[in-house]
Amino acid sequence: MRHLHTSVHPDIGHLDDYSIFQRNATRAIVLIGNEILLLFTERYHDYTLPGGGLDTGEDVIHGLVRELEEETGAQNIKNIVPFGIYEEFRPWHKPEADLVHMISYCYVCSADKVLGNTRFEEHEVNNGMRPVWINIHDAIAHNEQTISSSVKKGMSIERETFLLRMIVKELL
Repeated sequence: MRHLHTSVHPDIGHLDDYSIFQRNATRAIVLIGNEILLLFTERYHDYTLPGGGLDTGEDVIHGLVRELEEETGAQNIKNIVPFGIYEEFRPWHKPEADLVHMISYCYVCSADKVLGNTRFEEHEVNNGMRPVWINIHDAIAHNEQTISSSVKKGMSIERETFLLRMIVKELL
């Protein structure tokens, strides 16, 4: 799969100075025309691609489908095609490492427009996460506004907005 981008958090110096935990994740790109299936998170006031961490030993495609079903209630997921890898190095606030090296495997796929029930984790519910179909240009504009003005923005919004721009450039 092609490499899309590597992002290093601005507070990180030379990577040799840190212990690093690797986390593999998936991101789903589901488009119908200019509408894209995203997650809106109230806590961070942003739009993100559905997806998340892979379980130990889990196949990437299986993890993609599992995460997409859990977070959006997507049904009839098919036509899964690689889009690219986005990697990032950022601070990790758990005892096993100083940094996390997150590798996000991004795939384009199709799913029914009508969504079923979600199965959010407790922290996702607490953060006010919900699936939405939204015009991709509106989602990008919203995230750009959040990046420029919000003190509560999450660290992943730069990744998500980068990916949304690439999707517009390459898939629309």
